[in-house]
Amino acid sequence: MNPAALTSIASAPNAAQAVAAPRKPPLPALTGVRTLLALNIVFFHFTPPHMHYLYPVIDNGYVFVGFFFLLSGYILAYNYADRPRPLVKRDFWLARFARLYPIYLLSLAFSIMMLLSEWHARSHSEFWTGLVLTPLLLQGWSPALATFWNTVGWTLSAEVVLYAVFPWLVRLPWPKTPGRLIALLLGIWVLGLVPHALYLAFNPDHLPGPPDRYSSGYWLRALKYTPLAYVCTFLAGMTLAKIQAGVKLTAPQRTMIAAASFVLIAAFFATLVARAPYILMHGGLLVPLFAALVIGLSGQNAIAAVFSWRPLVVLGETTFCLYLLHFNAMNLIRQYRLAERLHVASLDPWISYAAVLLLAYAAMHLVERPGRDAILRRAKRAPSAVPQDDADGAQASRAAA
Repeated sequence: MNPAALTSIASAPNAAQAVAAPRKPPLPALTGVRTLLALNIVFFHFTPPHMHYLYPVIDNGYVFVGFFFLLSGYILAYNYADRPRPLVKRDFWLARFARLYPIYLLSLAFSIMMLLSEWHARSHSEFWTGLVLTPLLLQGWSPALATFWNTVGWTLSAEVVLYAVFPWLVRLPWPKTPGRLIALLLGIWVLGLVPHALYLAFNPDHLPGPPDRYSSGYWLRALKYTPLAYVCTFLAGMTLAKIQAGVKLTAPQRTMIAAASFVLIAAFFATLVARAPYILMHGGLLVPLFAALVIGLSGQNAIAAVFSWRPLVVLGETTFCLYLLHFNAMNLIRQYRLAERLHVASLDPWISYAAVLLLAYAAMHLVERPGRDAILRRAKRAPSAVPQDDADGAQASRAAA
């Protein structure tokens, strides 16, 4: 889970591009909503007690990994799609690497003790293959090894592929009119659901019953973790950015769209989620509702103002670190019974959640940002010349998903 969308992934365009392409208006509400999505993913993995009315959302928090992939495509296209000069691939890829890899490397170092569990749980050939693939961000291509070492790191395997092809995707001959773009988005959404619907129809893993979050099988894991499963969600996000650029919506209209999206999403979780096929949920069933919410929050309006609240935005900037570190951090806290040792067990699990948030905040300031700056300086690309890109929306990598 790549969350999976959810700090900024800076771009490093050359000076000519920076002059030719003015900075787009910031989208702080998308950073704020990312906070809620990332926290829900944490709660999905480590469910708190006494949250009865929220359990339909928490127990299905995996769907928000797809939201982060949608945001990833949206934010990148929002910032790059209409630039008059072609995207400089080297600079773009360097910026992605500078943002992702320092904190990813920290997450692997932080999770080093998990390798002992991997050694005992897997064959020797699987272990050594995972040990090679995971630092290279290639583990997601193996359904069996996608969750090796750092369980949630598979999302970055998918993000790397999407970042690799983005410079070509952004130059495709996209439709120009909002109507055709909306039709394209819906078509991409349906296409993305086809493999999941086929799985539901043919059950290639021969599961004894309908798949759920505890089911496992080669083809099920392929649909859940491998990069190709998220291409359509990412493309839907790019299409959504084109729609955002092509429509002129007033603040009241965006308020209505955002409010309607929240109501429909809440109604779905309150009434239909228990009957919705798990595999279709994982495949992006809610993408149209998530897309409408993104459009509603992509401008100044009453609801966007709520999600632009500074504390939410500050937490939203840490979600990439939170996503990558939370799973193994919480497991280590429980394994070593830190709450009991520190005599704060009565405050658990909330004090554990707080500790993980503080860890993410520290990692952002001590590793993620300094690591990015050091890489860009070494490549002779000044961070000060970098315009905003994923800071206001985020990608699967930053949260997730």
